[in-house]
Amino acid sequence: MGAEDATTIERSRGEKQRAALSSVLAALGLTGMKLAVGLLSGSLGILAEAAHSGLDLVAAVITLVAVSVSDRPADEAHLYGHGKVENFSALVETLLLFATCAWIVFEAVRRIFFRDVTVDPSAWTFLVVVVSIGVDISRSRMLARAARKHRSQALEADALHFSTDVWSSAVVLVGLVLVWAGRELVPGQAAFLNRADAVAALAVAFIVLFVSYRLGKRTIDVLLDRAPEGLREAIAAAAGGVEGVLGAGQVRLRRSGPRTFVDMTIEVDRNLSFERTHAIAEGVEARVQALVPDADVVVHTDPRESERESLARRIRAIAERNQIPVHNVSVHDDRGEIHVDLHLEVDDHLLLHQAHDLASHVEGDLRSEIPGLKRVNTHIESRGTGIGSGADVTAEEGPLVARVKSITDAVAGRDCCHNILIRRQGDRLAVSLHCAFDRDLPVVEAHRLSSRIEEALRRDIPAVERVLVHTEPEAVGG
Repeated sequence: MGAEDATTIERSRGEKQRAALSSVLAALGLTGMKLAVGLLSGSLGILAEAAHSGLDLVAAVITLVAVSVSDRPADEAHLYGHGKVENFSALVETLLLFATCAWIVFEAVRRIFFRDVTVDPSAWTFLVVVVSIGVDISRSRMLARAARKHRSQALEADALHFSTDVWSSAVVLVGLVLVWAGRELVPGQAAFLNRADAVAALAVAFIVLFVSYRLGKRTIDVLLDRAPEGLREAIAAAAGGVEGVLGAGQVRLRRSGPRTFVDMTIEVDRNLSFERTHAIAEGVEARVQALVPDADVVVHTDPRESERESLARRIRAIAERNQIPVHNVSVHDDRGEIHVDLHLEVDDHLLLHQAHDLASHVEGDLRSEIPGLKRVNTHIESRGTGIGSGADVTAEEGPLVARVKSITDAVAGRDCCHNILIRRQGDRLAVSLHCAFDRDLPVVEAHRLSSRIEEALRRDIPAVERVLVHTEPEAVGG
């Protein structure tokens, strides 16, 4: 991790901790104020609000601890980091909220049907509810901004709590107004309207239950590594849009705090180079991170046969998988039966039976993977991994150089031979030369001409063992 990344993480942690600490202080003030006024007034709605704020205080403390721990880097015991501390804290908050709601529902039912409690809707009760609404609006917005900026589920849960506090406080306010109206405006309905406070408390409980259920479900989904709805398909589609990707295979997701971890497989053409394959994987990572900011992405490339892959390329891919280069691949279709001829290049140090075993293995793979393949003919030749002691004798073999040029020009039908080099290895010769052909000559024809030159030189000069013909286009105007 670079110094700049460490500084960014530290700054983010500091901002999250300040937001959580301000939430703790606000919850502490509101809880004390509501508890005092609720006890003095006898309002179950206010006491329910005090209990709710008390749990908010506990939740805010848990959130403060969670955001302080969750940004710690991964270590040997926590390979995915500590982000799930935030998710666990949200689960604890949910359980606390459910417990509070159970007590509020129980007490409200008692007051509505079995017990008369006098509520004193004084100016203090109205004041504490109005102040509570103002504070909750302010801090829920502050926490929501911090949660969005840092993608913190713990701060989001705290913000959600305080946004529901606004609505629950509004319900309690309505209940207090009805109690006051029953006492001051319609005394005949005072007993009935006095129960409005308990009804308001029930409404608070059901609001909190609904929000707690949603929060708990989301928290459990994260703890159980459930993928967000539709995200897997979106990632697969984004990967499929990267040039060079034949298809997206397995996509696995897990969330830990604000981070999303993505492990996925993509299919690429098996004939691509390692460098090109790596570039495609990096392109997929960038596309996924654009879709899911700061995602930790691991891409595994799976080589696959391309629909556009020719039969010759498939043969080369199968041979190269066995680490055996091939050349001179010829494919023949004889009334639906495929015949293949190819040259296998093996190391010089191998014995004949070892080289034959390699050839047989390649032939078996070709037959098993290419339907309709009837016959495989392989020619085994040295890869040239040894180092010979060839001495340059070009200057000493003037007549031989002239003869090589004469034979070559006769085959080509024109003066095209130059840069002739002759090396002697014991009593054997190795010849290399350059031949300039028509610029627009198809490569198949150029190869055919060079093969004829090689055959003519070996036939007419028995001492020649190796021939290399370098074909090149003739110079413009030449």
